[in-house]
Parts: sequence; structure tokens; C-alpha cells
Amino acid sequence: MTGLEIVKYPDTILRKTSKDVDKMTDENRRLFDEMASTMYITQGIGLAAPQVGISKKMIVVDIGEGLLKLINPKIVSRKGVSSFDEGCLSVPDQSVKVKRAEEIVVSYTDDNNIHHQRNFQGLVARVIQHEIDHLNGKLIIDYLPWYKRLFL
Repeated sequence: MTGLEIVKYPDTILRKTSKDVDKMTDENRRLFDEMASTMYITQGIGLAAPQVGISKKMIVVDIGEGLLKLINPKIVSRKGVSSFDEGCLSVPDQSVKVKRAEEIVVSYTDDNNIHHQRNFQGLVARVIQHEIDHLNGKLIIDYLPWYKRLFL
């Protein structure tokens, strides 16, 4: 399977709030498969549908512990804070120190239409938060001080 094209900043789809997914369909299953393939090909650890030009609330994550497919993910609670330099496939050649929760509880639906509420911590929590930002039109560069954003 070939990968999808990664949308790059300043493409406007990256700034839009994605649409909720009503139910899992064969089309959405194919999209998840193509997103996962693209993530692996580009050696990423997370990918959101807007990053491949599709305005749907769907993300894939794999930090080496197995593939997660999340539909309509919402953070229910957060705990702790840590800073870490993050990169992004849609904002190449940029690294931004981002403060995020160390532990989160996420409500989401999986690719079998089963609803979950699950606790995540560490790197997987960070990646999920990063990808949820994409669903809300937010990029890592938004965490830069305003004066550094002037030069992008």
C-alpha cells in the first residue's frame, strides 16, 4: 500500500476544526489503513486525518506498542505537566518545546464502533494530545512565542 500525501503548513485545512465521524464505514476503515501506512512510511508516531487533507476527527498513533485508531477523541481529564521538543510531519524542519499533560483520560470510539474511556500517560499521551490539536486546527508553531512566529 502506498502512503497518502502529507499536507504541509500553511495549507488551510490544517487550521480548520475537523468534523465528527458519525459511524465507522468501509471508507473510514480504508482511510485508517491508509493513514497508518502513511504514518509508518514517514516514520511518524501519530497522524491526524487533516494531515492527509481530510477534515474528519480520526487519528492513528503507534509509539511502538501497537496501533491505536481513535475516532472523535476528546480529552476528559488531564494530570501533571511536562515540556518536550515536538516535531510534526505537517511542519517539517521545526521543533517546538510544548507543555502538555503527562497523563490524560480520553473518550473515543474505535474502528469497531466501540466506545472507550481510557487512561494514557507518557509519550502516547503526548502524541494523542498533539494529534487532537490537529483535529482542532492547532499546530506546534502555535506554542511558539508570538515574536518567533513572525519569522515562519
